[in-house]
Amino acid sequence: MNKATPTKQTSIALIATAMGVIYLVWGSTFFAIRLAIDSVPPFIMAGTRFTLAGLLLYAFVRLRNKAAKPTLTQWRSAAMVGCLMLLGGNGMISWAELYVPTGLTALMVGTIPLWMIFLDWLLYRGQRPTRMMMAGLGVGFLGLYALIGAPTLGGDTVDPLGAVVIVGACASWALGSLQSRRSHLPKSPLLATSMQMFTAGIALLVLGTCCGEWTRFDIFNVTLTSLLSILYLTLFGSILAFSCYVWLLRVTTAARVSTYAYVNPLIAIMLGAIFLNEPVTTRVILAGIAIIIAVVMINFSKARCVETTTSADQPEVLTSRTPISKCHLHILQPAIKSATALPDACHLSSNDATSNGTTISHDG
Repeated sequence: MNKATPTKQTSIALIATAMGVIYLVWGSTFFAIRLAIDSVPPFIMAGTRFTLAGLLLYAFVRLRNKAAKPTLTQWRSAAMVGCLMLLGGNGMISWAELYVPTGLTALMVGTIPLWMIFLDWLLYRGQRPTRMMMAGLGVGFLGLYALIGAPTLGGDTVDPLGAVVIVGACASWALGSLQSRRSHLPKSPLLATSMQMFTAGIALLVLGTCCGEWTRFDIFNVTLTSLLSILYLTLFGSILAFSCYVWLLRVTTAARVSTYAYVNPLIAIMLGAIFLNEPVTTRVILAGIAIIIAVVMINFSKARCVETTTSADQPEVLTSRTPISKCHLHILQPAIKSATALPDACHLSSNDATSNGTTISHDG
């Protein structure tokens, strides 16, 4: 009896620490990206970050875990998913932060669960949205409109081009997450993620070349702040936080892990306001409340759907101790990863952790 108590306390402490890492690291990635692109062009920055993180993670998984060598088909699938999520998603977010404040970017990225629901139903004949989901979609897109338009709310609106790019990035990330469920990827989530990061990193460097970023880039003018930010995004955002996320998916409930989607935008807004003097206007507050409420409504509705399906198919009732695999991780939509979501490079898309090994789902 006495031996069980320390073990339990240790587990709670480890879970709390891992959750804290996800909250702080993924919540701060939007801020770190803004610092990184001060002296490094966005596509070169993102490409360097993901290529390096992918190589490090790939070497670790292959050497430490003795993972099987990926096939050519798996590499092609990883490249497609990686480019949708990390080039079309994170890469474009990095570019947009040249024009859009970090806090507003984080709020807009928070709409990824809405795009997941909408695109899954529209393109993949997925679950038809329930009334609560539809209401959540309406509230969420209303919050998005509050950020982009709604001049009566006061304060400056978001840069139109930057806003369009971020919305497109959210849709690209969601599309990549959905496609990953249907792609032939390695069973190991870490291996699949490393492949996606590496291939997307190379594609981002190519895109930077095509956009002429190398002609404007002088390595001797890179500031220490930008260099440290890139290292932070690579080691902490793409590797440490993701490793904590994968571990949490195995040891605690989906509802607990999914709370990062609500916390990350708040941290991003706070950091932007404190260190970058970004204004927290009525527009930001109202939009933030609407988007967070929308994500809560969608997650609650999906959890109810899972519970109903489980009760009908098997005599087991979902509880707080039910393994995540039995909940199908439906409520773990990225909101980026994150960050999430999209805030960081690697958040698991909802079913990926327990099905086909797909790995990335938010950083900003």
